[in-house]
Amino acid sequence: MRKMPVNIRILYYAKHCTEPYVEIVTVNEAKRCQSVCSSEDEEPEDLLPVLIDHSELLKEAHIQRLANHLPARTQGYPWRLVYSTAVHGISLKTLYSNMAHLDSPVLLVIKDMDNQVFGAFSSHPFRVTNYCYGTGETFLYSFSPEFKVFRWSGKNSYFVRGHADSLQMGGGGGHFGLWLDAELCHGCSLTCDTFHNQPLSAKQDFIVQDLEVWAFW
Repeated sequence: MRKMPVNIRILYYAKHCTEPYVEIVTVNEAKRCQSVCSSEDEEPEDLLPVLIDHSELLKEAHIQRLANHLPARTQGYPWRLVYSTAVHGISLKTLYSNMAHLDSPVLLVIKDMDNQVFGAFSSHPFRVTNYCYGTGETFLYSFSPEFKVFRWSGKNSYFVRGHADSLQMGGGGGHFGLWLDAELCHGCSLTCDTFHNQPLSAKQDFIVQDLEVWAFW
């Protein structure tokens, strides 16, 4: 029996026949099979989520990395842009307003004036409250300079808190993992107990160039 090419899959052998029935496997199918059988550390490249809207900040490499770390309950849903400084202007009030009737986790994406991309995944949409909210699904991340995810440390539950004049994520020891002002212009990122994170930006105090928030439904 001759050797089969790598893109040929043997289905079965007919009785009294030396040649098998075969089917052609496309490159994408072979790649998908490989991704299903791969280890958790390997990131599938062919299962990218669908972005309903255009992103000014997220490139394919960003989406690929982030999608592999999102909770299972977001998988299979398209990503929808619910707030963008490029579209809606620079206003935390507008950001809250756009999420008033949202029932979905959200992904915050920030690009600072040093062209560094970082942000956070929140288990709940951002809103103004008198208390911290969220679950251990919430995490911070940074692509500055390489991709890193900072998950819940278990030390406290200061996941998210929205004020009329600021948005805070993570806390403890007097530091916020991520903080944004009312104009979504200035921000700060420090090591905090909630996520035991490194500062997300190259500078602890940064200026926002662009900001987007994505939801899943």
